[in-house]
Amino acid sequence: MEARDEDGPRVKLRTDVAHGARIYDYILGGKDNYAVDREAGENSLRIWPALRVHMQANRFFMHRVARFLAAECGIRQFLDIGTGLPTSPNLHEVVQSVDPTAHVVYTDNDPLVLVHARALLVGTAMGRTAYVDADMRDPQAIISAPEFLETIDLNQPVGLLLIAVVHFIEDDAEALRVVRQILDVLPTGSYLAMSIATDEFDPIPLAEVQQEYNRLGETLIFRDRATTLSFFDGVELVEPGLVQVHKWRPDGSEPPGIADKDIAMYGAVARKA
Repeated sequence: MEARDEDGPRVKLRTDVAHGARIYDYILGGKDNYAVDREAGENSLRIWPALRVHMQANRFFMHRVARFLAAECGIRQFLDIGTGLPTSPNLHEVVQSVDPTAHVVYTDNDPLVLVHARALLVGTAMGRTAYVDADMRDPQAIISAPEFLETIDLNQPVGLLLIAVVHFIEDDAEALRVVRQILDVLPTGSYLAMSIATDEFDPIPLAEVQQEYNRLGETLIFRDRATTLSFFDGVELVEPGLVQVHKWRPDGSEPPGIADKDIAMYGAVARKA
């Protein structure tokens, strides 16, 4: 199946293999998904009914992180790797509500995301948003892309966000390399924000969810606390450190009474000194 990007070229859409961004979209109530994604989503929800709460909590975590970096840390440039399908409020909407001049670069490698992102991820007239079509496993392709270089000033701090994305990389060493290679080019004063899937709080149903993702062609890797902390080696964790995403600086915007066993994601923010 093909779709036309607003910039002209046709892009190939894989409708026979599930994709994490589209499963996420379906579970959050979006319409930009295919039968294989809906099958994965519905089967996963039957196995682990908390999946929707979990995904919503991860989204709220991103919003809080974005506001923290923009309002409290003064970050005005952001790189969001593994953007996923647009679900308002998006990163640029959050940070440009703090400062309309903020710059945001989104990256993903799904053609459906490409089609929608260039149409919908549009920032303020004073700020700037750009989209890079690249696989996170090739960091050089991201940081050398014209869209990145025209939008991000590497002489100024950058907020690097990898939200619910490294669980699509199976090998720990490769996932660490991806994060390190991008972080290494960012200047002092930049921040790294991540949420990372874990099965430490409700392992039995999550093992079945993992099998369902794998059955339909998508990778899903859970990591323990020690492995998760290794992503932040060499940078300074900000309070409250590494916690489940619903416990990272809650501000009352989330539903009350979320059970720990219903959240399968660690989250943290760290500063590059």
